[in-house]
Amino acid sequence: MFRAPALFISHGAPTFALEPGLLGPRLTEIGERLANAMAIVVVSPHWQTGGIRVTGAAMPSTIHDFGGFPPPLYALTYPSPGSPGLACETASLLIDAGFVGIVDPERGYDHGAWVPLRYLRPNADVPVIQVSMPHNLDAAGALRLGKALAPLRDRGVAIVGSGSLTHNLYEVRRSGDNAAYASEFAAWSRKAVLAGDTDALRDYRRLAPSAIRAHPTEEHYLPLLVAAGAAGNDAPTAIDGGITYGVLSMDSYAWGLN
Repeated sequence: MFRAPALFISHGAPTFALEPGLLGPRLTEIGERLANAMAIVVVSPHWQTGGIRVTGAAMPSTIHDFGGFPPPLYALTYPSPGSPGLACETASLLIDAGFVGIVDPERGYDHGAWVPLRYLRPNADVPVIQVSMPHNLDAAGALRLGKALAPLRDRGVAIVGSGSLTHNLYEVRRSGDNAAYASEFAAWSRKAVLAGDTDALRDYRRLAPSAIRAHPTEEHYLPLLVAAGAAGNDAPTAIDGGITYGVLSMDSYAWGLN
């Protein structure tokens, strides 16, 4: 039986959809190894709700939830089918794990989902459902959310946490700033992930260098913990993504590729 991987993908800025950089081609290579995946579940920080919602539409729309970017971005779509049945199954798993899980029949894919998926599965040929992040989610809760989703992997469903390994938009707007802190934070995260040190990842705001500067708010780091929670005991693989805009680390990770 095919056991699908768990992944954390740094989606960076929406312009990643037009600028593949180092990470885009590597995601496409990984996507080719997901040919047997029956579906993909994505957790993105750009959909935060009270409780947890799961997209239940048969054909979710593409949401352009950003402004002020190049016009070609707004013409992009990701016409992957949804999976109402899988949405109901996912909501049931969440409820069994103690979360409030609700199927949302109208929600589409935000850019935290469709931007990386355009590289991972460019043909949009695999059903995708998106799972929201609760407003009050913390690091421990993110690990628990990943563990709740983990049984789907045994059914061939890939679990994707989509965020950014560093995410300080104020730093992005400071022209010419090539801050070393982003690389240092990314290096610390890589060491913890590859060592399987989920305790350190959960306590990253205290242990990691420049954690508050790298993530003034937590929502873009928490998908890494969702993926780590879904990974179980599988070995991690680092996916080099480089640094964009001087401060946005695009490093990503996969578990269970081998």
